[in-house]
Amino acid sequence: MPHEDERHHRSVRSFVVRTGRITAAQQRAWRELWPVHGVETGDRPLDLDQLFARSANRTLEIGFGNGESLAALAEAHPEQDFLGVEVHRPGIGHLLLTAEQRGLSNLRVVCRDAVEVLDRCLTDSSLDEVLLYFPDPWPKKRHHKRRIVQPGFVDLVARKLKPGGVFRLATDWQNYAEHMLEVLSACALLENEAPPGAYAERPASRPLTRFEQRGQRLGHEVWDLAFRRRRAGPRRPDTDNLTSSSNNSACGESAT
Repeated sequence: MPHEDERHHRSVRSFVVRTGRITAAQQRAWRELWPVHGVETGDRPLDLDQLFARSANRTLEIGFGNGESLAALAEAHPEQDFLGVEVHRPGIGHLLLTAEQRGLSNLRVVCRDAVEVLDRCLTDSSLDEVLLYFPDPWPKKRHHKRRIVQPGFVDLVARKLKPGGVFRLATDWQNYAEHMLEVLSACALLENEAPPGAYAERPASRPLTRFEQRGQRLGHEVWDLAFRRRRAGPRRPDTDNLTSSSNNSACGESAT
């Protein structure tokens, strides 16, 4: 059964589905390329070995935008498999076109709420890496509850990672970075790859997107985080503010 906080998180969406203008090329991508790279999901877990027709290291990117970073990773690492989750149809169309142009056979795409995908479509300990780069910061305090990084979501991601798997995040909003660090540090299944209470160095594996390049020109700082799934059993979180044991959640509640 889904955790109570997971059900709440799905009822408070962390995204707004933007209609946006979809180009003729993106429409063609949906017609012709979605059957190649797209994944139709229900409420049963995906068989990833069957989906990719092999067994390999698997990376999930949540909210890939136009897919610039995800396509670069898939092209650079043909020995690995990449699954992207996004709800913005023009962005998905853009990624499908890129996959066609670059001949990416190790890339699959899901058009669905990422929390539902994690909860219903992926088995525990099935992923080597989960990426969440520049999620919507929802900067107004009254909207902080819409931020995707919440204890229930982090616990869900942690359970889908294999022992030793890594959850990588990046944001250019300091307040959101501080919130991320607090919530992830409270998750008993995860440990910070940086020293306790510190942020990670920008990983060489993270492509520098046009979005980030623009931010650099404007003087925006970026905070990276990398938390690894513990190989042993979960530690007791270093916080007194925990979810109840009835939730079976390994993460503490964060202050908003």
